[in-house]
Amino acid sequence: MTEKPPVRARRTTLADVAARAGVSVPLVSIVMRDAPGASAATRERVREAADELGYRPDSRARMLRRSRTQLIGVVFGVQHPFHGDLVSGLYTAADTAGYELALSAVTPGRNESRAVASLLQDRCEALVLLGPSLATTELADLAARIPVMVVARPVRSKAVDVVRTDDAAGIQLAVDHLVELGHSRIAHIDGGRAPGAAERRRGYREALSRHGLDEVVILPGGLTEDEGAEAARHLLALSSRPTAVAVFNDRCATGVLDVLHRERFSVPGDMSVVGFDDSSLASLSHIALTTVAQDAERITTLAIARAIARLDGHAAPDEREQVIAPHLVVRSTTASPDIEPAAAPSRGVQTFST
Repeated sequence: MTEKPPVRARRTTLADVAARAGVSVPLVSIVMRDAPGASAATRERVREAADELGYRPDSRARMLRRSRTQLIGVVFGVQHPFHGDLVSGLYTAADTAGYELALSAVTPGRNESRAVASLLQDRCEALVLLGPSLATTELADLAARIPVMVVARPVRSKAVDVVRTDDAAGIQLAVDHLVELGHSRIAHIDGGRAPGAAERRRGYREALSRHGLDEVVILPGGLTEDEGAEAARHLLALSSRPTAVAVFNDRCATGVLDVLHRERFSVPGDMSVVGFDDSSLASLSHIALTTVAQDAERITTLAIARAIARLDGHAAPDEREQVIAPHLVVRSTTASPDIEPAAAPSRGVQTFST
């Protein structure tokens, strides 16, 4: 016997309240909007009916009826833990300013163009795009229609406001930390074509040069654990294996850690690992990843403030890109290269073919 799907409870409407109170729908609307035109006795009767029926005003519909919706759209990637941290900060900043957020996700089956189109249909007044991959021309075209804030990616267009971390400086903090611990063979697992990846590659090279280290080892990585795991296998197969690695982001770094543990390499005894983002993933007790922290609170506060400034008609500043300094968070995955693991099990190196 086929089970019937559960019946969803119907939302209580103004018409339901009007019928219960014995008044017209327009009169209920007047009471709910706290507008003039209803007596005190009528207001009391309507509110009692609304309470009995559990009626709650549809705030989104109310905003859409205004000329100003007070609604800011946010495009984020569901596969990026740090985007979740940013969304939390955006909610706090928007709420403080009296704005609402509308979220639209980028998934493996839903691209950024669709995510943006959905928010435009919702009549969002401004957009905040987290690490978008849209071309600069597309972002500039979008910014000609609506204020656009890009977070966590540089954009070479004066039409687009940007708030981002200094990615090059961040990876340099990681390299500086590893050099201070005594490492001289330091690899970088990069982010491919992801936002910020080019700046982090440049920062890695500059940091090695500043420390007089000539051995540049950049391995192709990416955003995900699987890409980090693949890069780790390449790392372990190098004839002259580095003793430390700075990884593009925390999620990729967890893939690196997984392979190192599976291959019986001690972290940090045999290999020190540094991530990037200081996402909620990095602080989990069983990961405890040393990482470069992006100041999510400051980034999101500035993003919302800039978006609202555009909506209020304030003149654009000469510098439309705001670059925030990162800082290093040291946990358990980095140490001096001469620290020996408590026990030295036999280790195997997985080979790969190119």
